[in-house]
Amino acid sequence: MSVLAVNLAEDSYNIHIGRGLLSSLGQRCAEVGLSSRAALITNPTVNAIYGAIARTALEVAGFTVAMIEIPDGEEFKNAATLSAVYDALIEAAIDRKSCVVALGGGVVGDLAGFAAATFLRGIPFVQVPTTLLAQVDSSVGGKTAIDHPRGKNLIGAFYQPHLVLIDVDTLATLPDREFRAGLAEVIKYGVALDLPFFEYLEQHAEDIIAKDQGSLEYVIRRCCEIKAHVVELDEKETGLRAVLNFGHTLGHAFETVAGYRELVHGEAIALGMVLAARISAALGHCSAADVERVAALITRLGLRIVPPVSDRVRLSEAIITDKKSRNGAISFICNQGIGNFAVEHLVPEKMLTLSGLEV
Repeated sequence: MSVLAVNLAEDSYNIHIGRGLLSSLGQRCAEVGLSSRAALITNPTVNAIYGAIARTALEVAGFTVAMIEIPDGEEFKNAATLSAVYDALIEAAIDRKSCVVALGGGVVGDLAGFAAATFLRGIPFVQVPTTLLAQVDSSVGGKTAIDHPRGKNLIGAFYQPHLVLIDVDTLATLPDREFRAGLAEVIKYGVALDLPFFEYLEQHAEDIIAKDQGSLEYVIRRCCEIKAHVVELDEKETGLRAVLNFGHTLGHAFETVAGYRELVHGEAIALGMVLAARISAALGHCSAADVERVAALITRLGLRIVPPVSDRVRLSEAIITDKKSRNGAISFICNQGIGNFAVEHLVPEKMLTLSGLEV
């Protein structure tokens, strides 16, 4: 097992990464001072496979557990589902000495975290990510949110977990589409921040797709190391942390226009990264060869690089409601070659034109 520290003064916590860790969930929660009641929030798919293991682990450690299921899918990461979770927390007599445990992927983690951040003005929560995307990205750093019909993650809060428990064994049951989608966030770290890591992905693409345990554990640990370092330097995204949005401006726009149904998050981010690389090349930040290299790795790891045909007006509207919008322009993350980044302030029309997107 690897243990990584996220050092944020009184909000510091550890990330535990290893195999077979789910059965130690209750013990790990107790070690960080949690006790009493636990609201275990998950979805039907994850609950059917891992719910009993997580619940038993908590109960053995002395927790009274309330199971709360939310529907499976990004389209349910909304105010209606959040309200239902609040109702369930009240029904279960969850108080300020209780905790929320998020067992699932990014949707579960984001929504459960936001519920914990806002219920009773904040109660402790624990992230137990079961998808690759959540393990390498959304479970670390304290971003919690729900979506709005006009934009992704527009309603949320920065709220750090008490603990992140990553059991790599849960990836064995992850559908291939969701696994590939998680690889988009993995690629992001290499393109925007770490050339040696990008080269590792190029050299081990087949091992990663085959879910080789050694490769997977290294990839997850390295992504968490990079993200923890960025979050430590800029917890509330006032500067550096924005680099983690590489590929997300256009990716989120595709998700919004599709109603959070046609594309899963990682697929949209893969498309956004290809277009971001094209924009970067058009602005002189990287070469055409860099763009091809990024696109080639995305393709090798099983993700599409050709965006769906979308309405230009609707895409522009989705972009301008992005959280990074300021006075009609977006702080857009470009890749500076591979392994570094630059920031440009672009209006949506220029962004779409530079991307070469056919709409």
